[in-house]
Amino acid sequence: MSSTSSSASSGGPAGARDRDGEGRARNARPRDGLGRPLPYGTDGVPRQPEGVVRTPEQTVVEAQALLDAGKPFHAHEVFEDAWKSGPEAERTLWRGLAQLAVGLTHAARGNVTGGARLLRRGAGAVEEWVADTGERTPYGMDAPGLVAWARELADAVESGAAGAVDAAERAPRLRVGA
Repeated sequence: MSSTSSSASSGGPAGARDRDGEGRARNARPRDGLGRPLPYGTDGVPRQPEGVVRTPEQTVVEAQALLDAGKPFHAHEVFEDAWKSGPEAERTLWRGLAQLAVGLTHAARGNVTGGARLLRRGAGAVEEWVADTGERTPYGMDAPGLVAWARELADAVESGAAGAVDAAERAPRLRVGA
């Protein structure tokens, strides 16, 4: 992601606003592993480039590596690229997976309501895609297992049974038998 600054409204240093090469507003602040913005000049976690077209298999492998590293916010960006660049027939699946990753992000940040809500929304989207297509293992992923994982984590987060959520420890296994 390339960013340039312009002197439009508030935002970055000295009131500048972060913009990408096309002039769209983009927050260029460094981020931590859970995607939280850090102060300018702070070392953050390298950001996922936006708009990358990957094969579905590459998407699953890259997202799993990020989830395993405790970076669900960054995994969400990988799923979002698949959602936006993939075939229309798969958008519900990839959107649901992105929502699962964001739900884990919010849960790990301590946002009980947002985490549970997004985990359930993502589970519903994945479940809807399975019902519509009959495909339970798209690209080797365990869709029913992911739905169950998300709903169990949402319940645990809401009840307080999950305690502080460690994103790496609670990351789902995307692939069947993985």
